[in-house]
Amino acid sequence: MNIMIAGGSGFLGAALTKSFLADGHKVFILTRGSRVPQGAQAIQWDAKTTNGWGHLVHEMDVVIHLTGRTLASWPWTASIKRDFHDSRIIPGLALAQAILEADRRPSLFIQQSGINYYGLRGNLADESTSPADDFLAQLTVVWEGATKSVEDVGVRRVILRSAPILDKKDGLMPLMALPMKLFVGGPMGSGNFAMPWIHIKDWVDAARHLIQKEDSRGAFNLVAPTPTSNAEFNRALASVLHRPYWFPTPAFLLRMILGEMSVLVLEGRFSQPKRLIESGYKIQFPGPHEAFVDLFG
Repeated sequence: MNIMIAGGSGFLGAALTKSFLADGHKVFILTRGSRVPQGAQAIQWDAKTTNGWGHLVHEMDVVIHLTGRTLASWPWTASIKRDFHDSRIIPGLALAQAILEADRRPSLFIQQSGINYYGLRGNLADESTSPADDFLAQLTVVWEGATKSVEDVGVRRVILRSAPILDKKDGLMPLMALPMKLFVGGPMGSGNFAMPWIHIKDWVDAARHLIQKEDSRGAFNLVAPTPTSNAEFNRALASVLHRPYWFPTPAFLLRMILGEMSVLVLEGRFSQPKRLIESGYKIQFPGPHEAFVDLFG
């Protein structure tokens, strides 16, 4: 297959690209720079328009949208929050426009999104749960909506509502593990709120599974099936790293330091991958202990 990835130079894009190339697929990375994973082909774009690259879409079988500034950008000023929005929505609109204008359209469009779609509190959520009305939830609503037009021309669209993705070297995991490694780890605040997550191997394999399963379309939660609280998550991490689990970080201190961004470490809603499991995917790392053993030995 010919696969085009916007955001392919990032953490997730690089992991997917490596998997695709290993199976003999051709990967084309839309980038504003020159560095792309080895074996992939770089295509320059401005992440705003179809100028100079849009005509290549007619050669693609799959187009994947992974762009978006990381939420771990402190502090959440008005300017940064606008960039959260623009870095997701504007590239999505450009990708959708290229597909609408293509003489031959790809059979599949994959849209990255977030598990924050369901909000920061409430009962156990699945893909049938309505979106919340807080900032992060509404960001995902607009993010997903930016590419909905591809469905109107018959392109299958799969939305990956992803939890934070655990990898030993990339993403948020190195930062999350640092307090434990320094012997000062423990729960954040009360530790009773949900800590959604998914292992990088499960994220890549689930995405590949949904590509190959031609009747899959719509939203899928990419999250581990075992509801995990922040306290349980950190306790499992401490156990695998052979570190003490004793210093809770006061919620008021995190709110003082992080401001609005503190919702990422102090609030969370339990959710489940109902449609992913129903599609036949078997999750390799259902609990945090198994995931941390694989990552850290």
